Amino acid sequence: MLNYDHLIERLQLLMKENELTASSFADKIGVQRSSISHILSGRNKPSLDFIAKIEANFNEVSFHWLLTGEELPMPSPTASPQLSVASKPTTQDTHSAPEHQPMHASSKQLVDLIYVFSDGSFQRFHANS
Repeated sequence: MLNYDHLIERLQLLMKENELTASSFADKIGVQRSSISHILSGRNKPSLDFIAKIEANFNEVSFHWLLTGEELPMPSPTASPQLSVASKPTTQDTHSAPEHQPMHASSKQLVDLIYVFSDGSFQRFHANS
């Protein structure tokens, strides 16, 4: 379950580290200033679109960190090169389906699956180890 109080603390930390006021933070991510005020006060919960705007405007921030406060482990040097969750491709059509790439059971394991719905809500499934 997502802890919104902790998510708000991470938003405040992000603003502090980037020396942004609530107004300048809203301007940077492209939302109304009142949205930030309502989220920080706990009146409203952030939407997936809101979180996506933060992730898109701060290269050092990932969805995983925003939602859980945890950093994903870095791949080991012996592992094959993979796209990092925090890295952002420069050209990608987000509306097209990803290319099919075979998954090798010995090298990759499913960790999370996130369904994003047209209303901005989402549902996350964590694979059992």
